[in-house]
Formats: sequence, structure tokens, C-alpha cells
Amino acid sequence: MTDKIHSAATDTFRSLRHRNFRLFFGGQLVSQTGTWLSMVTQTLLVLKLTDSGVALGLLMAFQFGPMLLLGAWAGAVADRADKRKMLTVLQAAAMGQSFALGLLVLSGGASVATIYALAAIQGVITAFDNPVRRSFVVEMVPADDLPNAVSLNSAVMTGSRVFGPAIAGALVLTVGYGWPFIIDGFSYLAVIGSLLMMRSDELFRSAPTPHRKGQVREGLRYIRSEPNLLVPLIMMALIGTFAFNFQVTVPLLVDGPLSGGTGTFTLLFSVLSLGSLIGALATARRSSVRPQQLVNAAAAFGGAMVLLALAPNLGVAFPVSVLLGLASIAFMTTSTAIVQLLAGPEYRGRVLAIQGMVFLGSTPIGGPIVGWVSDAVGPRAGIAVGAVACFAAAAYGARALDLGDRRLTGEPAPTPVVDVRDEVTGEVALVD
Repeated sequence: MTDKIHSAATDTFRSLRHRNFRLFFGGQLVSQTGTWLSMVTQTLLVLKLTDSGVALGLLMAFQFGPMLLLGAWAGAVADRADKRKMLTVLQAAAMGQSFALGLLVLSGGASVATIYALAAIQGVITAFDNPVRRSFVVEMVPADDLPNAVSLNSAVMTGSRVFGPAIAGALVLTVGYGWPFIIDGFSYLAVIGSLLMMRSDELFRSAPTPHRKGQVREGLRYIRSEPNLLVPLIMMALIGTFAFNFQVTVPLLVDGPLSGGTGTFTLLFSVLSLGSLIGALATARRSSVRPQQLVNAAAAFGGAMVLLALAPNLGVAFPVSVLLGLASIAFMTTSTAIVQLLAGPEYRGRVLAIQGMVFLGSTPIGGPIVGWVSDAVGPRAGIAVGAVACFAAAAYGARALDLGDRRLTGEPAPTPVVDVRDEVTGEVALVD
């Protein structure tokens, strides 16, 4: 039994054998916890000032709107950049934004308009940070550890959501709304330090893409020509627009039908994130992915949202939130693994940027819509909209992907390190 546990732990965390990825993992865990601390505090502050679902949707629009506008160009920049240097600059800029927001709130000068403005600045930083950070993961581990690194990177994001919201709720109730932003600012020192401590000679760098005109259009044409990339991105667009709006639907559900408060919301959000963390660690053991797993995860996500919409009380909502976290991260990690593994190295930054656009960039569209539905009909209806989107995405994927052969449709993307279709199992697998 002990040997099995040791073997499972070794498989789950095998990417941490590499020093650069260990540094990245630790720095991101601290920094992303601070990021969620800040994001949840912004949500609570806007809800306190407005008591409006539409206002929460607009906050998400300002946070992620720049991703929609700048994401494709940011991906082209990521393909040309020294990713470690660019990440260091972006993290320093994000630190400054957090300090500015914290000082503004502590001084008593914060209004909804100023919160939106600073959220938009953070959104611009995120638009560039997202494709650079995610494509940098590929440079820190060898090819056979890449699926594990992708899942562990997702585990960092979801693990930070377990602690960040709970800490945010405790701080808001004890010291107010300003200090969480200041603490978030200091958290960026961890990731900046980790980047500076990395060894350049241990990175698995690909040659930067030379700068030329039309690179964004070239990336879009590449995606259109590869159904094994296009279908997961369309599924992500549907689900990202209408389902991944937890910052809108969860506080409204808790504050309304479930009769909770600030502490209850942050606790429920942490429980949801705990489910995501468990799911991310479970998927980290996979060495391959199949299209059927993507369809199944989308359908499971929809089913979990139906259960949350129907939850009669908090006693039911808490265990359902664990299931929701599991299903949502299963979809997210499977989609990301497919896209990250199949994209050719010279296109990877642009492909990941476009995935970020359809995931985070769809929020400015879906957030206000879901917020309006929640205000007009009720939070349960807003959650139900997301469930319908998940089921629609699953149905589309089942039809568009060749699940009979259990293979992705279309030919694999040209890349020297990835064999994207196993003729027997249909799994995405890495080869030397």
C-alpha cells in the first residue's frame, strides 16, 4: 500500500523534479492566492456598493474585456518574446496595480468607476500575461512531462482559489476592503523572485517566431485548418461565456435564495475551489487525453450546474459545489491539454492566447448577460443558463469530434515532439 501511495504521488508531482518548474510552481501558488484574494474582495466591494448582478457582470467585463480585444495580438507578442523576461515585467506591473487599488480604498476614494478603471488596467496586464505564462510552462519541462505540468499548473490556479476567497472573507470582515489588495501586491514578490532565480541553461526553449506582418491572421487561419484545435475552442467559447461566471452567480445565489452572507459566500467559493483542486490533481496523473473525456467533462459540468441551481439550502449547496469544482476543472484541464499539446511550437503562444480569449475574453459578454438574467428572473436561472451552455457544448463536441474512432478529427499539428493520435486508443500521447 505504501509503495502504491508513493508511486501515485511520484506520478502526480513528477514535473517538480525540474528545478525551474519547482520555482515557478511555488511562486505562482503564492501569487495566485493573492490574485484571488484581490478578485474576491473586488467582487464583495462592488456588491456592497451596488447590490446589483449587472454591476458584478460589468466588473468581470472590465477585468477580462482587454483579453477579448488584445488577446490575439498578445499571443503573437508571446511567440516572439523572451517569456521569462516578459513575465517579470508584467508581474511587476500587476504588483503596482494592486498597491494602487489598495491605497485608493484605504484612503476612502474608491468608487465603482475607479474600481472598474483599475480592473481594466489589470485586464490589459492579464491579456499579455496569460499566453506568455501558459506557453512558458512548455519551456520548463521536457516533452514527456508536459501533460503533468499542464495539470499541476491548473492545480496551482485552483489551489489558490481554495485559500484566497476564504482569506478574503476573513480580512474583509476584520480589517476592511483595503488591506487584501495591499497583501496581493506583496504576493507578486514571490513569483518575481522565482523567475529571477531560474537557470536559463535548463530551459527547453523553442526558437522565437520572427516578427512579420499578419501573424495574428496567420494564427487564426492555422486554428481554422486544424479541427482538433477548433472544436475544443468553440466548446470553450460556449462554456466560458455562460458557465464560468461563478463570481456573478455564486454571491447572488448565496445572498439571495440561500440566505447567506459574506463569510458564507467566500466559504462556498473555497469549497467549490477545493473540488477543482482535487480534480486537477487527479488529472495530473494522466499521460494522455482523449476527445471523449472532453465531451464527458462538458456534460458533467452541465449536470453539476443543474444540481447547484436546484439546491434548496446551503447544506446541499456545499457538497454540490465540490462536484461542480471537479467537473469544471476536468473540462478546463482536458481542453487546455489538448490545445497545448497539439499546437505547433511556432503557433503555441497565439493558440493559447486565443483559448484565453474564448475563455476569459468571453466573460465581458456572458457576465452581464448572466447578471441581468439573475436580477430579472433569479440567480437559479442565471446558473441554469450556464448548464444549458455546457450541454450544448457537449452535444456539439460529440457530433464534431470522431468519437467512434475515439480520435480527434483532422490531421495532427506539425510538431517534432508530439504524436497526437494513437491509432489503437485514439489518445493524445507524447513520444521521444
